[in-house]
Amino acid sequence: MTAAENLRGGLIVTFSMAVFAIEDALVKSLTARLPLGQVMLMLGLGGAAVFFLVAGDAGRRGVLRGFRSGTVMLRNLGECISGATFVPALALVPISTVAAVFQATPLAITAAAALFLGEKVGWRRWSAVTAGFLGVLMIIRPGFEGFEPAAALVLVTVLSIAFRDIITRSVPADLPSAAVACHGFLSVAAVGLGFLFVTGGAALPSVADAGRMVAAVGTGAAGYYAIVAAMRIGDTSALMPYRYSRLIFSLIIGMTFFAEHPDVPTLAGAGLILAAAFYTYLRERRVARLQAAPAE
Repeated sequence: MTAAENLRGGLIVTFSMAVFAIEDALVKSLTARLPLGQVMLMLGLGGAAVFFLVAGDAGRRGVLRGFRSGTVMLRNLGECISGATFVPALALVPISTVAAVFQATPLAITAAAALFLGEKVGWRRWSAVTAGFLGVLMIIRPGFEGFEPAAALVLVTVLSIAFRDIITRSVPADLPSAAVACHGFLSVAAVGLGFLFVTGGAALPSVADAGRMVAAVGTGAAGYYAIVAAMRIGDTSALMPYRYSRLIFSLIIGMTFFAEHPDVPTLAGAGLILAAAFYTYLRERRVARLQAAPAE
C-alpha cells in the first residue's frame, strides 16, 4: 500500500473510532432511561437487521450456515461475554474510564496469540503487555480508595474480545463478514433477552429514546463498515495507531456531555496503556520486517 492509501485508511479508522465513541455515549444515555436488557436487546436486533439486509443473498445464506459452524458459535460466546460486560460497564462507569481500559485490547490479543496460537513474542513485548495491564490496575485501583468494581467488567470485555478475535481467525473464509457481524449483534440481543428475563419488565421508549436507539444502531453499523473499508485500503499495521483515537473522543464526550473529570491515576494509567500498546505495535512491525527480509 502507498503512503497516501495508508493515510486515507487512517482517516477512515479515525472516523470509525469517533462514531464508536458516539455510539458508546448513546448507549450510556439509554441505559439511564431504559432497562439494561431492553437496551441490549434493541441494539442487538437493530444491528442484526441492518447487516442481514445489506448482506445480500449470499450473506443471508451465510447467516444461516453460521448456526451450523462450531467456530462461529464459539465466536458468538465471546460476543456474548463482551456484550454482557461492556454495556453494563458503560451504564455504571464513566465513559472515559471504560475507554481507557478498553485500549488494552491489542495487548490482550498479543498475549492470547502467544499463549494459544504459538506466536513468538519476545521479552520486550511481554514487558509491554505487563506494563499495559499495570496501567489497567492504576485505573481500576483494586483495594484502594476510588476503587470502582464495575470497571473490572471492562477488563473482562478486553479478555473476551481477545478470545473472540483469536477465534475469528478460524472462521470459514467463505463466510461473508456481514454474516459474522449479524451473528455478533444477535449474540448481544440474546444476552439482552436473558437480562430482561432475570430482571423483568421492559419500558415503552419515548420518541427521543427511540431516536437515540436508531442513532446508536446507525453509528455502530457505520463504524463497522468504516473499519472494513479501511482494512481494504491500507496496511493493518499502519492503521493500528489510529485506533487509539477512540480514547481521545471518549474523553471529550465524557467531559462535555457527562461532566466527567478523570483523575490523575486514571489519566496516568491510560497513558501507560497507550504507550505499552504503541510500543507493542512498533515491535510487531519490526519483527514482521525482519521476517520478511530475504536471508543473506
